[in-house]
Amino acid sequence: MDRTEGSTPTEAAAEGAAQDAPTLDSGEGKRRRRWIGRTALAVVLVLLVPLLSVLTALRINYTGDPADGTRTRDRDALWLGHAWVDGRKKDADVTALARRLRDTGIRDLYVHSGPLEHDGTLPKSVYPKARWFIDAVHEKLPGVRVQAFLGDVLASENSEGLLLNDPDTRAAAVRSARQVLDTGYEGIHLDLEPMPSGDRDFLTLLDSLRRETRSRDAQLSVAAHQIDPLPAFHTLWGGVTGHPKWWSQEFFGQVARRVDQIAVMSYDTMQPLESTYGGYVAQQTSLALEVTPPSTDLLMGLPFFHENRFGHWNHAETVPAAVRGVRLGLSRTDADRARFGVALYIDFAATEADWRSYKEDWAR
Repeated sequence: MDRTEGSTPTEAAAEGAAQDAPTLDSGEGKRRRRWIGRTALAVVLVLLVPLLSVLTALRINYTGDPADGTRTRDRDALWLGHAWVDGRKKDADVTALARRLRDTGIRDLYVHSGPLEHDGTLPKSVYPKARWFIDAVHEKLPGVRVQAFLGDVLASENSEGLLLNDPDTRAAAVRSARQVLDTGYEGIHLDLEPMPSGDRDFLTLLDSLRRETRSRDAQLSVAAHQIDPLPAFHTLWGGVTGHPKWWSQEFFGQVARRVDQIAVMSYDTMQPLESTYGGYVAQQTSLALEVTPPSTDLLMGLPFFHENRFGHWNHAETVPAAVRGVRLGLSRTDADRARFGVALYIDFAATEADWRSYKEDWAR
């Protein structure tokens, strides 16, 4: 009997189409499978080959020996958490900190004293023990400066945030800087994220802050985004993700010329291996050295924290790899540069191994 007998016209047509379709063993079916396989392979190669090329280049960048003398210039810095100025820390803690920092190259402490309010203001109630901490550091660590680490999230990616393009907000931020300098801080360390490359309002704010700090013989420093590892990479990344993670080298230089210190946040790099992370840090060090004026302290960040998440792999982003990368970049670009150092992020997450690596590989 015919297979379509007793079926509706629709069912009969479907059965007929199924009978006419190429089977997996038919010539057309084999050709289709080959085409799908080749297309998939081509897509994989298009994505994988550039990635492998970049990783290979970074591993090569990690090879070689650092030049003699590429160690601390006694201009290093340490980011400190908020507990030092809100009342949680005591005299014994400052004594322990002084013991930890003695015989290292750390000259500046960036102590978290904010964040700024979204309108640029800063309540004094946020840092009630600041004067105590500053005095205690001066007593136990003569020559070490205490800077107010201030920041906020920008409104560019959030419904709530600081509007940097508002002149009133910028003016309020300058008044907040004046306020903490009146408290006794010896500088302002600014960290506004995520900061788009080329932001003119940020440069305007830095110009205003620099006038204020210079009038008081105080420091102005910034936490800086990484520099494009490939030309115009920030444009590509920002267009795809909407997140401005990188700066152009030109913009980095514009920022560096407006401050006394620029500290590169050279962590959260998405690198999978110690060797590629170290090679990346070496590249970042060279790129930053090329555009940072001799009058500005350039500090490369060291990852004194331990997390596993997208963008940061604890097994890859290690202090030894970062220090070696810094020394390689310094060796290749400006081995004798005096105004150079590293910045350690952050005190409350650091391990003994982190401190040992910093002291043995860099500060000795």
